[in-house]
Amino acid sequence: MANALDPILKPKTVAVIGASRSRNTIGHELLANLIDRGFTGAVYPVNPHAHAIHAVRAYPSIGAVPEPVDLAIIVVPKEAVIPAAEECGQNGVKGLIIISAGFREVGTEGADRERELVKVIQRYGMRMVGPNCMGVLNANPAFSMNATFAPSWPPYGRLAFVSQSGAMGLSVLDYASEYGIGISQFVSMGNKPDVSGNDLLLQWEDDDTVDTILMYVENFGNPKNFLRIATRISKRKPIIVVKSGRSAVGARAASSHTGALAASDTAVDALMQQAGVIRAGSVEELFDIAMAFSGQPLPKSRRTAVMTNSGGPGILAADALTLNGLEVPRLQRETLEKLRPHFPAEATIGNPLDMIASATPSGYRAALDALLSDPKIDSALAIFV
Repeated sequence: MANALDPILKPKTVAVIGASRSRNTIGHELLANLIDRGFTGAVYPVNPHAHAIHAVRAYPSIGAVPEPVDLAIIVVPKEAVIPAAEECGQNGVKGLIIISAGFREVGTEGADRERELVKVIQRYGMRMVGPNCMGVLNANPAFSMNATFAPSWPPYGRLAFVSQSGAMGLSVLDYASEYGIGISQFVSMGNKPDVSGNDLLLQWEDDDTVDTILMYVENFGNPKNFLRIATRISKRKPIIVVKSGRSAVGARAASSHTGALAASDTAVDALMQQAGVIRAGSVEELFDIAMAFSGQPLPKSRRTAVMTNSGGPGILAADALTLNGLEVPRLQRETLEKLRPHFPAEATIGNPLDMIASATPSGYRAALDALLSDPKIDSALAIFV
């Protein structure tokens, strides 16, 4: 179901199990973020040793909360996570975010604990983000939910971002806030034994608040499903991925970080190319590509025109486009006739279109109008040197 994760991403009631009065603790900061950012639903701190936290009444247990809870955020020591999840299931909670670490990422004992946790959520039909994550954010003013311990709050926009690394998520939110890049939803997956990147792709596929999907991943849990889902979605919404663990050293580090199993980087490249996914080499490149998409619609096909005031860059651009699977087709005769009156005899009228160094803004405008009216052209690349 496309809206299966609504209790986590779009809840009406949130309980914070492990909310704390102690400053500089995750339970304190996360509750403060929910309240200070103006979450539009109800917030219930759960702590058996506190009457109120952040001036909000606290409850001794999830069962004592006076109304049904959509989302419970669990911020307790690892030994207390499974009992807390069990109590959530018994009280009809629909979604969990488990911030606590100490699961598969720490070895055999943690992996056993994680398997028991998964059994609990499956028994009660709950969905879970985490464990070992930093939370979820929905910047849509209809929710205004910062269920993370991140200090940054990006502006609302139409990018959705999922990260397998909490620290990378913090960095991305800081970057987006600093440069005014709008985020719709953000999810830190952590170890992802339940909610995965594939689940989030399905959630965002028909979400009309999301135009572009960004991902930081250390592994693909189910590559076949990713290929099937991403191939369908990427035709309508760009999917841009930073995949770490490209080297042997990086792959080992990814495995110890979230328990991720490494795959051949050549295989990963082939998977992304087949799925129509764009691979970025860094967070900066990820956002550069995302911002390019945010300013224009997706082209209908691969057919591209190149217009330039210098021949060399135009040739290099045509090479790059062709090598990356795009087409630089010949222009129709009618298009050539439209272009000729606007440029001197020294110009090269074709594709690429070299308007030479004397090209003016009005010449660029005339060229763009003519090129985009050609039925063989779906997009145009303008170069000015």
